[in-house]
Amino acid sequence: MPAAGNFVRHGVRKTGMETEVTAVAGFLEGINGFFAQSGAFSPFLSYLVYFTRFMLPVAAVAVLTRCVYSMFRERYEPEVWAYLDLPDGARVPLRSWECTVGRSRSADVAVDSPAADAAQLVLIRGDAGVWTAYDIGRGALAQINGEEISDEGARLADGDLIGIGRAQLRFFNLTEDERAIIAGRRTAPGRIVAPGAMFRYVTIFQFLLLYQQLFYCGEAHRAQIALAFAALCLVMWLYFFIMRAIGRKGFEVEALAFFLSSAGLSVAASSAPEGMLKQVLLLLAGILLFVLLGFWLRDLKRVKAVRIPAAFAAVGLLAVNVVFGSEIFGAKNWLSVAGVSFQPSEFVKIVYIYAGAATMDRLYRGKNLFVFIGFSALCVGALVLMSDFGTALVFFATFLVISFMRSGNIATVILAVSGAGLAGFLALGVKPYIAQRFATWGHVWEDVNGAGFQQTRALSASASGGLFGLGAGNGWLHEIVAADTDLVFGMLSEELGVIVAVCCVAALIILAAFTVRNAAQARSAFYVIAGTAAISMMMVQLGLNVFGALDILPFTGVTFPFVSLGGSSLISCWALLAFIKATDTRKRASFIMKDPLKMRDRNEFAEREMSSGTDADEDDVRDLFDRRDRKRGRGQ
Repeated sequence: MPAAGNFVRHGVRKTGMETEVTAVAGFLEGINGFFAQSGAFSPFLSYLVYFTRFMLPVAAVAVLTRCVYSMFRERYEPEVWAYLDLPDGARVPLRSWECTVGRSRSADVAVDSPAADAAQLVLIRGDAGVWTAYDIGRGALAQINGEEISDEGARLADGDLIGIGRAQLRFFNLTEDERAIIAGRRTAPGRIVAPGAMFRYVTIFQFLLLYQQLFYCGEAHRAQIALAFAALCLVMWLYFFIMRAIGRKGFEVEALAFFLSSAGLSVAASSAPEGMLKQVLLLLAGILLFVLLGFWLRDLKRVKAVRIPAAFAAVGLLAVNVVFGSEIFGAKNWLSVAGVSFQPSEFVKIVYIYAGAATMDRLYRGKNLFVFIGFSALCVGALVLMSDFGTALVFFATFLVISFMRSGNIATVILAVSGAGLAGFLALGVKPYIAQRFATWGHVWEDVNGAGFQQTRALSASASGGLFGLGAGNGWLHEIVAADTDLVFGMLSEELGVIVAVCCVAALIILAAFTVRNAAQARSAFYVIAGTAAISMMMVQLGLNVFGALDILPFTGVTFPFVSLGGSSLISCWALLAFIKATDTRKRASFIMKDPLKMRDRNEFAEREMSSGTDADEDDVRDLFDRRDRKRGRGQ
């Protein structure tokens, strides 16, 4: 083999590494020989690739079906961290690390007291298990054991009496042993769908894509394409086995991301096969960042400490981009460092959500909201100066989500939308070519060789692919400018078929539904806001990309998450996935969540209680609380 010859020529002794290189080279030569010198097997190979066109949608639907069934049919059992006794005798579990208490029905703990504000208190649990109460009401001050709560908040001890208006609430904190009992009785995912089942179907999907690509591509690119798909499959299963080794059982989010990334790798193989190894390395970098950011998010105190420095770094990076950036396709949104080009705005997306998702004690503070508005204005303003209006729109939509979740005030959102509308009209006056894009919207067939050139080709290619596609690598749309980024939905429809293209869209919609479902049970408001903002950002990008390519919305030129070609976008999407993963609080589902069973050693009593229970439900929690009452006396 050529690689082995290099070792020999340099006088290097034969090693295990040489043997591995020789084996890989032999394997790749075998692939080339199989496709290039098949001879009598050509009719069989043609029939086989024709067969894979029909199997590919089946594999895609199977991946989504398995994920949906596991996500939404498994029993969902929320965590319990403390509880409040209400004046009417009701006992309310606190299921999040930040809980609102007030007169409003939308509060986590609703109190029937006319003297209380709609949102009177926020109760916050720290990593060490200590709870603090913050008074956010505008009327009478709340009290802890008869003393008013200061602006800095007041620590809560087990059994403290909380006064809100004329109502008196008794607070009880769960001990480590009691949390271990409840956590042990919760049901882990994997009862209905085995943890590895989804990855097996993703592997089948990857193999079908690889076979089609190898059949249609040139001999010069077969080695790179085969190595890229093999590397992705290997890393996917390596991730699975590592996470299973540490006791994790929830893999639906990652399975959907690997499914989308596999489709994206096929897009790269069709449009830029010479850069496949570079693309797969960028994909691996994104997966690594997903894991690292996930472990970083485990410690909220650490997260909060670097939020402000991260925001300054993001603004600084955008400022450098404005001054030194390179202009491509009319947008000055690229930087080149040591010959490597990247889009700073893609990495700023991560920091923007990271810095914008504040802890609950600051949600209702106007000063902090105004600081976030200022930070958002700097980011969006910089993007406007770069003429990257598509990304600016994505940032603005994410700003609306975060600002509403932080303030709970729809008036703030209406004010922001009004201001954005005014700024949009000003932008049309300064940048008249933007108005031309809106003029083309809905009229692309009137100028098929001019303003509507890209979209008319995308529509034609989508129609030519039909339900099952022409085969991965067998299309023509990839020859059109920006087909693998802005028009990638057309490429998917042409080569893989409308069914697979719709499955790629559905994968992100499923992620969004799962995130919204988890939001009500997430441990911290930081995870709720960050996860919701991350999936909102992806959904806005998805809508602008797909509907823009199909001329349903104006053509903005944003990427399809995980699928569009481009290292910066791919890395950013995998990093944003860590925020989505953080909302999953099912037992042992997310590596980002610390397992209450491992927070400390339990005594024999806790172990015995866990072994005697089955599933955690309201009756289990109520029995546990009643046992405490018998020990200490209710209300003492």
